[in-house]
Amino acid sequence: MKYGLIGEHLGHSFSKAIHEKIADYVYEIKEIEPDKVEEFMSAREFNGINVTIPYKEKVIPMLDYVDESAKKIGAVNTVVNKNGKLYGYNTDYSGMKALVLRVGAEINGKKVLIIGTGGTSKTARAVVTDLGAKEIIFVSNVPVDGALSYEEVYTNHTDVDVIFNTSPVGMYPKNNTCPIDLSKFYKLTALIDVVYNPIQTKLIREAKARGIKAEGGLYMLGAQAVYAYEHFSGNKATKELCDSVYNDVINEKSNIILIGMPASGKSSVGKALANLTGKQFIDTDVEIVKAEGKEISDIFSEKGEAYFRDLESKIIEDVSKLNGYIIATGGGAILREANCDSLRQNGKLYFLDRSLELLVPTSDRPLSSDRASIEKRYNERYEIYCRVCDVKINGDGTVDEVAKEILK
Repeated sequence: MKYGLIGEHLGHSFSKAIHEKIADYVYEIKEIEPDKVEEFMSAREFNGINVTIPYKEKVIPMLDYVDESAKKIGAVNTVVNKNGKLYGYNTDYSGMKALVLRVGAEINGKKVLIIGTGGTSKTARAVVTDLGAKEIIFVSNVPVDGALSYEEVYTNHTDVDVIFNTSPVGMYPKNNTCPIDLSKFYKLTALIDVVYNPIQTKLIREAKARGIKAEGGLYMLGAQAVYAYEHFSGNKATKELCDSVYNDVINEKSNIILIGMPASGKSSVGKALANLTGKQFIDTDVEIVKAEGKEISDIFSEKGEAYFRDLESKIIEDVSKLNGYIIATGGGAILREANCDSLRQNGKLYFLDRSLELLVPTSDRPLSSDRASIEKRYNERYEIYCRVCDVKINGDGTVDEVAKEILK
């Protein structure tokens, strides 16, 4: 391996996709067991690597030189091999600072809560200290290094202004977990979550629902990769390159989720979008049929709508964890708010707003099998589609026209 990432569990990593947009080198992902890290570092058979959880602190004694800022933070995420000597840096600092500025979080004179006590929490502390935070407190399930318990925070520190989540809570595959109860904090104005997969964690989605400025760690990941590339290559990192990399990756990794009435063309438009974008296509109704081994009309008639909706929610929870897909949902998927929330973690909801007179009832749709039924469903659901969607698309055109309108 000449360039790459080392860590313990890296199945969720976006780093390869990011680095190969920055430069023309091959970037490898290498999972290493804890007892093999020293052997890997001693071999020095790489030009430049990034280091992630849980080795950002562990590699420091294995280096010949540690940059002053990395030494101050106590964590290294970038190592460069210069003529057999290993040099350690912390580009997480630059990446996190870039994310704070992007979010517009006001740190100067504010009280900041950092969730977690690992290497990334130390980076967050360095960033907010340099940005003039008035008070910094830490919270952890295991109160070490001066960290408080959650009970102490909820009792004595509900006046924090900004929260940083530097823990892995909410990370793929445990997407719908949340590290803290935001309802406790009455002054909260901004929240930063370093988790980048999913793109919007449950914590981020809850913050935005409360009107709080919030963003996940994908921009930070791209920016720190650009600064790592600066050490690898000697080429200067720029904000323009950080923005460009982020935009490319967010477009590649985000899902396009199609919602709308039965017969509005979601499956046909989804397949057309897959052809236009190169993204893979998945239809939640098809996945339900596969899982149950029978047609949707048979599921309804044999086990009822409630059973079907529970099965649909399980399928949606699973497909929502995917990245870079076109997802067509069933007409009633939006009836459960939890489905919409799950789908938003990695994408946007596009409502195919096809006129009622163009919706053709068919016998394979249990709740829309005739004209009276489809009109009833339309009147019941139209306002819900409008409320939950991120973008409303005129669905009256041809399949290709609607697909191209979504891509705009």
